[in-house]
Amino acid sequence: MPDNRRFLLQRRPDGEPVREDFELVTEPAPELAEGQFLIRNHYASLDPAMRGWMDAEGNYMPPIPLGDPVRASTIGVVEESRAEDFEKGQWVMGLNALEDYSLGVSGGFTQPIDPAMVPSVTNYLSIFGAVGMTAYFGFLEVCEPKEGDTVLISGAAGAVGSLVGQLAKIHGCRAVGIAGGPEKCARLTGKYGFDASIDYKGKDEAALTEAIAEAAPDGVDVIFENVGGIILDAGLMNLNLHARVGLCGLISEYNTEPRGARNLWQLIVKRASIRGLLVADYVERFGEGAAKMGEWAAAGKLTIDEHVDEGLENAFDSFMRLFAGTNDGKMILKIA
Repeated sequence: MPDNRRFLLQRRPDGEPVREDFELVTEPAPELAEGQFLIRNHYASLDPAMRGWMDAEGNYMPPIPLGDPVRASTIGVVEESRAEDFEKGQWVMGLNALEDYSLGVSGGFTQPIDPAMVPSVTNYLSIFGAVGMTAYFGFLEVCEPKEGDTVLISGAAGAVGSLVGQLAKIHGCRAVGIAGGPEKCARLTGKYGFDASIDYKGKDEAALTEAIAEAAPDGVDVIFENVGGIILDAGLMNLNLHARVGLCGLISEYNTEPRGARNLWQLIVKRASIRGLLVADYVERFGEGAAKMGEWAAAGKLTIDEHVDEGLENAFDSFMRLFAGTNDGKMILKIA
């Protein structure tokens, strides 16, 4: 069997992950049992949610066991198969790990994909994968936008946030994005079609509250929240009556002691609602979402950026881009 490099979680991160929390090892690729197939991983999705899987406490998924490879969504090619429904040479996508080779099993999470159906096979990790479906179902079903709404998106230059802003424009809304730094803010308005952008860097909660009020003088009807902390609190101070808050992520709190939202009282004042969203709830409808996203992309109404780093040996540095904000688009690691 070929060698299998694996990026292992060796200890639980205490706050921000450090290189010593992980180890890259080389082992023989696993032998196949009946009903199994061997996937040669070509690309892996790097997502903020992976940080939560590294903790000892489970959330919507169990913790990654110490000594196991870091869990990740991957796309790859079937190298060998002892499963009737998967053939050698077939492209597949599933929840696997940061490793050269993963075991798949009939009836598991791994599904066939067709690279000929998309401009790049990596699109199955971005616009046609969990990222695109989070934006589609999270915005349209959880946030329930109405034409003319003002939509505030935090983490707006990220993979999900940038799509949400574009979906807002498609549905006749005004899109206001919050991002870090002038370059990202310029990308929001110049490339993704946002109506306004706010640079959060160097601003405290009061300054952010004021900046949102300036960018959205008629108030905010929808918040699509990816960041949390003072950014969420500033947004809550600008809510309109009966506003909706879709809680997608809290990336500012993943590596620190959770601060928590302190202006939730505004939900009472404005009779607003807040609802968490998890894309796993919509798996059975991914075909519906992918068809619509593909239609809008083909019409030139959606732009998706992908940031692809190469090499499993660079997994740590690439993963940490998510928290430093140095990735330009959906963060993908090329393994093969």
